[in-house]
Amino acid sequence: MIELLAQTCLNAVYAASYISLVAVGLVLIFGVMGVINFAHGELFMAGAYAVVTFYADLHLPFLVAVALGLVFVGCLGLLMERALFRPLRENPLGGLVASIGFLMILQALAVLGYGVRMEHIPPVTQEVIVFSDKVRLPLSRLFVIIAAIVLLGALWYFLKRTKFGWALRASAQDPEAAELQGISINQTARIAMFIGAGLAGIAGALTAPLVSVNPHMGHSVIVTAFIVIIVGGVGSLEGAVLASVVYAVVHTFVTTFYDGVIADIVGLSLMLLVLIVKPTGLFGSADRA
Repeated sequence: MIELLAQTCLNAVYAASYISLVAVGLVLIFGVMGVINFAHGELFMAGAYAVVTFYADLHLPFLVAVALGLVFVGCLGLLMERALFRPLRENPLGGLVASIGFLMILQALAVLGYGVRMEHIPPVTQEVIVFSDKVRLPLSRLFVIIAAIVLLGALWYFLKRTKFGWALRASAQDPEAAELQGISINQTARIAMFIGAGLAGIAGALTAPLVSVNPHMGHSVIVTAFIVIIVGGVGSLEGAVLASVVYAVVHTFVTTFYDGVIADIVGLSLMLLVLIVKPTGLFGSADRA
């Protein structure tokens, strides 16, 4: 039993790693731009397909494929900001609807390019860290965990210690006051979209060798991300990270000891419980972050 608990904890840490990358990206975009990006799950999917193309098809080194996936999805974020969200800046509902349309376009492009079949790409490595007979951590999962820690740490440093990070936080807290201080709202929006989309893309790219890549893989990811940011508090990066860990632990343990359907129900119940007890989420406030 102890070994099963230890293995489940390792699985939960892995799940929390990529969920937190997706959720933090979604929170960053909402915090700076005030837009709920429904296409965020498809940006995750685009990152996975980037690895299918560059790593599995073109045989580039995996890290190069991941880096190209990050840049590619970040550029998709820039395209969304310029073509969709900026013209609809005064209409948050319009931005939401536009993101749903972009979601459908990305799915259609994925189907046209790769078909509806699931893509299984070669593993990056078969090496496994063995703790005991029943407790093992594949090295490819460890890569995801390390990447999440490094990227979230780098994002924290960027937001707290750099001029551009300060500008992003100022725009998120009060866009009009930030603009009066000479901060370009367009520039901060571009930075937020590139980083937010890039985080979703790199999460998809890193997990591509561990999952079945298909045009609809973003659905479950975006649902999970929404649950996480609601539990953590919409607009709170710290809340998104904490809620990712809580959700991953609960979902993984329930899946291990019961099944995945019950785990999904428990996850939604967790969100409803938090909304009843604290409608703004664990770290949220009545004001926009």
